Amino acid sequence: MAKSSAGPKELRWSLAAASTVTAVFVLSNAPTPLYTRWQAQWGFSSGTLTIVFGAYMVGLIGTLLVAGKLADRYGRKVVLVPGLVAAVTAAGLFLSATDVVWLLAARLLAGAAVGAAVTAGMSATIDLAPDHRRRTGSMIASAAMVFGAGLGPLLSGALSQLIDTPQSWIFGIVLAITTLTLVVAIRLPLHRGFAEDGPVGPLWSWPSVPRPNRRELAWGAAAFAPGITSTSFFLSLGPSVLATGINAPSPLLAGAAACGMFLVATGIQFALAHLRTRTHLALSSSAAFVSMVTLTASVTISPTPALFVIAAFLAGAAQGLGQLAALTLIGTRVPSNHRAEANATLNIAGYIPAALLPVGTGYLIQFVPFSAAIITFAAAVMAFSFAALITVRISTAQHLRPGTAEEHGIRGETDAATEEALMEKAQR
Repeated sequence: MAKSSAGPKELRWSLAAASTVTAVFVLSNAPTPLYTRWQAQWGFSSGTLTIVFGAYMVGLIGTLLVAGKLADRYGRKVVLVPGLVAAVTAAGLFLSATDVVWLLAARLLAGAAVGAAVTAGMSATIDLAPDHRRRTGSMIASAAMVFGAGLGPLLSGALSQLIDTPQSWIFGIVLAITTLTLVVAIRLPLHRGFAEDGPVGPLWSWPSVPRPNRRELAWGAAAFAPGITSTSFFLSLGPSVLATGINAPSPLLAGAAACGMFLVATGIQFALAHLRTRTHLALSSSAAFVSMVTLTASVTISPTPALFVIAAFLAGAAQGLGQLAALTLIGTRVPSNHRAEANATLNIAGYIPAALLPVGTGYLIQFVPFSAAIITFAAAVMAFSFAALITVRISTAQHLRPGTAEEHGIRGETDAATEEALMEKAQR
């Protein structure tokens, strides 16, 4: 693992690893503003659209089931490099797509690439940060994900508005970005893995973390899941809500809302970084709840684009803060030889509801009034986020108090001695 001198250069390899995460999420969300265009050109339903989104989730969750253990046992590159090859291939398929079958294949591979990025790519970002900058490494990893997720729709939405045939331009640029970061990934100075450190459990098993760390992972997942489920809804069905529920069918607006959502997710992590992780957890659940209240209002009481955009921004805040809290808990509590598997477990817990609820809503639209389907989705997320807020708030009261050794390990930058002590405690 690279060790660098003090100053800005000490994070250069961590930032390089983060660029691979950003590139994959640019690919992942670039198609968002094009879905309504493809629906009109190729004539497929909202249900089929959610199947396309579901194909992405199949690739993602299938990869998460094995990627974490592989990255911990044999090294981050064993997962990250093939993941970026999948990203390059997916970009090529999007570039050449002529019907929905191409989209299904491209989304499946994009999901696999994201699975590699959130396990090996994020773990590499944290690993390559100096020991005393692990919390910064966690923030870089989290920000890289949401920044890429926002940049993709912005690029796509702007080009869709400016160019009559934007598909080739959008995915030509994405193909160049993913190819460049594949080269970066190959050059990263990463640890070869932890297989030599002794048994780490069977490779083909459900991802998990050491028993002492499961409580912290559960806290993070409880806040992360409602946020990412909300943002997944805006990515998959947001254009349909604008076109059908609000009568504002603008690709640029859909892309700008998605971009703004993830820019909020990025910015709020830096703006509120000084707050305690316990506060991040609570704010994430609260933002998800208010986002769904606002979404409901946007298709019932006051069907306006402004309310829809506010709801999207609140969803971004929910994901950003929940993700930051969860990754900080993993980065400072979970031993390095289980970190990628912990990331896999976290993302499985988040992406399963993020896949099932929007897909279910897409099908429900075909059988009930549009607004009723959206209200049903919003109510489900509201119920979960409220339950998470109360449960996590009570559970963390005795464990993340200000001034305790545990809280010190999550606030600010930890020195090497503090982190080592925390790791030893976690392993015990």
